[in-house]
Amino acid sequence: MDIDSRWLYTWLVGLVAAERAVELLIARRNNRWLAARGGIELGSGHYRWMVLLHSLFLVACVAEVWLLERPLVPPLAASMLLVVAAAMALRYWVIATLGHRWTTRVICLPGEPLVETGPYRALGHPNYLAVVAEIVALPLVHTAWLTAVVCSLANVGVLRARIRVEEEGLERYAARNSPNGRYREGRGK
Repeated sequence: MDIDSRWLYTWLVGLVAAERAVELLIARRNNRWLAARGGIELGSGHYRWMVLLHSLFLVACVAEVWLLERPLVPPLAASMLLVVAAAMALRYWVIATLGHRWTTRVICLPGEPLVETGPYRALGHPNYLAVVAEIVALPLVHTAWLTAVVCSLANVGVLRARIRVEEEGLERYAARNSPNGRYREGRGK
């Protein structure tokens, strides 16, 4: 008996959604940790739009595959699964590197030095690279190209707002005794 690939894809997206739920639990714990140490949340206005986008993205992945009967193209599926796996690995590396400072919100700890280890040695915002890759790749696992395009375009607006807030917060609150000496030095903008 053949299994409809759409069911497998729905299961995959469900696993990604479950993984995101675990990330939200970690983020909530870290939010409390940061708040207890004087963390300051910045730019919370964009947060609901980011949550909405990420939620609709997962629904759209499955809906497009089922409603528009998108085919599974095995070579595309295999390559996009590798991209999704790489994006998740990068995200986990970010979470491990930031430890209690990782959250889904923008929360700065005044006077703390920048984290400049792990993926932050090479990238200013490695988590957003993972998000961009995932928003392109997860839909394309089952050729949901409309979702990949529309959500990628929407993500540009969300990331522009978020990165601006994050950069301003780090500029304002990061300790000046970071290993590079200054916030901007050694970081891409």
